[in-house]
Amino acid sequence: MKQKISITIEENTIVCLNEVVDEGRFRSKSHAIEFSINKVLRDNQNSNQELEQNG
Repeated sequence: MKQKISITIEENTIVCLNEVVDEGRFRSKSHAIEFSINKVLRDNQNSNQELEQNG
């Protein structure tokens, strides 16, 4: 289930966000933000796994 949240973002980031949505790369700003957060979380998890394997 999705939940609404409130965030504060720099104006130039919003401009870039609107551009990628307008280009059709994402359905909405929410979609772009959720995709980006999930990518950061996956990358972080992968980095942690690599550290555990090499540590």
